[in-house]
Amino acid sequence: MTYQLLESIGDPADLRKLDRRRLPQLVKELRDFIVESVSSTGGHLASNLGTVELTVALHYVFHTPHDRLVWDVGHQTYAHKILTGRRVGMAGLRQHGGIAGFPRREESPYDTFGTAHSSTSISAALGMAVAARLAGEARRAVAIIGDGAMTAGMAFEALNNAGAMDANLLVVLNDNDMSISENVGALNNYLARLLSGRFYAAARRASDKVLGVVPPIRALARRAEETMKGIVTGGTLFEGFGFNYIGPIDGHDIDALVSTLTNIRKLDGPQLLHVVTRKGKGMPVAEDDPILYHGVSKFDPVVGIVPKGGGKPTYTQVFGDWLCDMAAKDRRIVAVTPAMREGSGLVRYSQEYPDRYFDVGIAEQHAVTFAAGLACEGLKPVVAIYSTFLQRGYDQLIHDVCIQNLPVVFAVDRGGLVGADGPTHHGTFDLSFLRCLPNMTVMAPSDENECRQMLYTACTLGTPAAVRYPRGAGPGVVPEQAMTSFDIGCGIVRRAGKRIAILAFGSMVGPSLVAAESLDATVADMRFVKPIDAALIAELADSHDLIVTVEENAVAGGAGSAVTEVLAKQGRQHHVLQLGLPDRFVDHGDPALLLRLCGLDAAGILRSIQARLHR
Repeated sequence: MTYQLLESIGDPADLRKLDRRRLPQLVKELRDFIVESVSSTGGHLASNLGTVELTVALHYVFHTPHDRLVWDVGHQTYAHKILTGRRVGMAGLRQHGGIAGFPRREESPYDTFGTAHSSTSISAALGMAVAARLAGEARRAVAIIGDGAMTAGMAFEALNNAGAMDANLLVVLNDNDMSISENVGALNNYLARLLSGRFYAAARRASDKVLGVVPPIRALARRAEETMKGIVTGGTLFEGFGFNYIGPIDGHDIDALVSTLTNIRKLDGPQLLHVVTRKGKGMPVAEDDPILYHGVSKFDPVVGIVPKGGGKPTYTQVFGDWLCDMAAKDRRIVAVTPAMREGSGLVRYSQEYPDRYFDVGIAEQHAVTFAAGLACEGLKPVVAIYSTFLQRGYDQLIHDVCIQNLPVVFAVDRGGLVGADGPTHHGTFDLSFLRCLPNMTVMAPSDENECRQMLYTACTLGTPAAVRYPRGAGPGVVPEQAMTSFDIGCGIVRRAGKRIAILAFGSMVGPSLVAAESLDATVADMRFVKPIDAALIAELADSHDLIVTVEENAVAGGAGSAVTEVLAKQGRQHHVLQLGLPDRFVDHGDPALLLRLCGLDAAGILRSIQARLHR
């Protein structure tokens, strides 16, 4: 496929030289290129197809990078990357050493703010707008928010602050009625009512005329615009925050976008442009199933995604099956997720137990405290959440769950290195930040059956508990249908050896067992990070010369640190080697490659131990 016009665009300055009449052809080539590119590398597809016209229009109207574009939920920025000099780099998208799937400041001056978690754009763009004002610089700051990010409280905190500051800030609300799963909540319903109003079509036609008028009758146009907005919406939520609300307009009409943005660029103060887009636009199968095509592996762009069958179940699937089994036995079981039904394995549960399933939107803080409220009333809430997203609810975890010692179970998915999404999505700190909390029990399964039994164990405690498991499939152990509770704080010896004792946590048990064969080392599956098995540690310290701890978590403050704390408390002066993730943010890439580079595959563990023995 040829991309004659697209290939002529080296940066946005080239784009701004184009005649506006050529923009539709550029949009077509750009959308085709995204499909072809992502089909070869994998990545986020539907969200990027939905923002092609908007991206072209923004770079066409605003003088980037002097004017700042701040993208929210950075998985909608592939068109932005392509137009800002990284078209060739898309061949290495999300691969180790290649460009990231999200904006990164170190990657390009056009990536003004690094992002991959949602709802940060308005806050960051407001900071940039205020900084420009303080410096006396005539530059614009634009926040592009959407894909569910308006369901998070942080976005509204920023809106409230921005309206009070009267900064020259444009917020573009990319309204595609989707996040990763379907959008939920009152705001989504509000926008849906607005768009389905009987005056919408007339309002849009009037808005096109109003926004295109010449300056001498701007005051009249403004009054007409206000009248029309009042008819359609009865006053908007956003104007209550102090924003001048404009829209809604068709986010796939490139000419309307350029005209509207050109006029908005001349306005002072907080502006909010509401654009309506379709996730997966231009690719019929992605439009029909934007959830399936949200994040994809490599696929045939002609055939589309062919579902794969068979293979080992993932830890996420083990969790989903366990939760359904538990719900069948106990009506007090309820599930809470912050907009991650598919990713957290809750599809089947949401279908079988809809009255006990709660998707709270992209609102991790609310999810944790909501679960605490459920627990106060005698229910047994299970919060299904990624490790990286639990970070956002940490204050609530401490204050609303642990201090009150409430029986909330946290199914912490994606613990460890997750791969192509990179440092913003790696779950590298949870063992450290969970184990320091009073009343919290922390478990890490080494296989699928341990995962199932640990989840059941967590439900029996009556206190806060977390089961932390990695992304993807385990070693292939078939989970036992019967559920039994583990002895709290007890590990087991998987292999008996001499001199060297490897204390492995969760996903590191498998590679530790392989490394131990060459060393004739003992391997303990510690199972619990908190409370940790002090008796087993003492026993192994008495019978071995070297203690080695291995975890897929930051070494600082992690499970290995718990072992050294036990040894110090017991007054033992023992040789300890702590292996884990390095004190830096690990880049994106294939998970197996990343583990090897961090020295956490079997060969790396063996190499580190041998180096320690020969010191």
